[in-house]
Amino acid sequence: MDCKLLQYDPSVGLFREYLRLRTVHPEPDYDAALRFLNRIAEELELPITKIEVCPGRVVTIMTWEGTKPTLKSILLNSHTDVVPVFQEHWKYDAFSAFKDAEGNIYARGSQDMKCVTIQYIQAVRRLKAEGWKPMRTVHLMFVPDEEVGGHKGMETFVKHPEFQKLNVGFALDEGLANPGEGFTVFYGERNPWWITVHCPGRPGHGSRFVENTAAEKLRHVINSFLDFREKEKHRLNTSECFTLGDVTTVNMTMVKGGVAYNVIPAEMDVSFDLRIPPTVNLQVWKHKHMNQSVTSTDENDPWWSAFSATCKAMNMTLEKEIFPAATDSRFIRAVGIPAIGFSPMNRTPILLHDHNEYLNEQVFLKGIIVYEKLIPALAGVSAFPEEA
Repeated sequence: MDCKLLQYDPSVGLFREYLRLRTVHPEPDYDAALRFLNRIAEELELPITKIEVCPGRVVTIMTWEGTKPTLKSILLNSHTDVVPVFQEHWKYDAFSAFKDAEGNIYARGSQDMKCVTIQYIQAVRRLKAEGWKPMRTVHLMFVPDEEVGGHKGMETFVKHPEFQKLNVGFALDEGLANPGEGFTVFYGERNPWWITVHCPGRPGHGSRFVENTAAEKLRHVINSFLDFREKEKHRLNTSECFTLGDVTTVNMTMVKGGVAYNVIPAEMDVSFDLRIPPTVNLQVWKHKHMNQSVTSTDENDPWWSAFSATCKAMNMTLEKEIFPAATDSRFIRAVGIPAIGFSPMNRTPILLHDHNEYLNEQVFLKGIIVYEKLIPALAGVSAFPEEA
């Protein structure tokens, strides 16, 4: 039986309920998430739309219509799926949402990103209870498959006619925890490149020195990639101005080949995961994934100004970075919509995809207050000349 804190908060209860839904790959229970979201839409008295963008993959949208619905809307995006767990490495059941004596809630998705989903929902609930109404329409969107690349989720949906109808002007999506006092804000992302190099060679018997083998070629390829990896690692570790999002990471992730101990294979493959920052000239690399869109963080930009001024008013220190991995924000930016990656979690270790992922309930509750301020600020951005 888990420990109780002095006071029960219904927002924490809702968060823990959502965490217990097993929307975990490789077979996420998306039906459970849809039932949960249906109930929330009824409670908030918001219309809900469901679009099956791919078989079994449904994007869910709750819409709070603004007083001036022709203006560009605000999108609050979150994904419903979570990455797999290795339960033997966890202190508690990864889907029990166990809360310890310090108020730390252990569960897969507690940071990535079911916390943000519930923070959006509870902020909207409070604003509606206060009688506040948005000028710009606010959409709460819940998408599948982000954790497996978003190909059957956001990547497909941004090209869908139903997405165009949302008339989005600005979007918020997930970020990362910050172990310090500040709050990290992401205005762009590195390009994820997954590369497999095929190495053909001369086959033969394992007892001979066969020339020009696949393994010799494989070694050359591996050495080249890992040498570059060391150079980038050195750049990161020797310059205080660099964050992980400013350098290219390279990791060898798969090796394939061979049929028996005594047979020199005719071919071998090696695969790499590269994450390339938007400051790198992709034309030099000659690769198909070329989008390097970033969101303006200029103080004269109306969206950024509203976001940053609101955070400043709450005495929040913002630390601007390039996101080191990849989120659905990249698909939003690719269609010309500014997006900020932001999860209001400070004083919190970065544990997304890690064992014993947790979030403290007080950090979670403060995040609701943050969105309770941000949503009115963004929905209240004055009409642009082209919107008049």
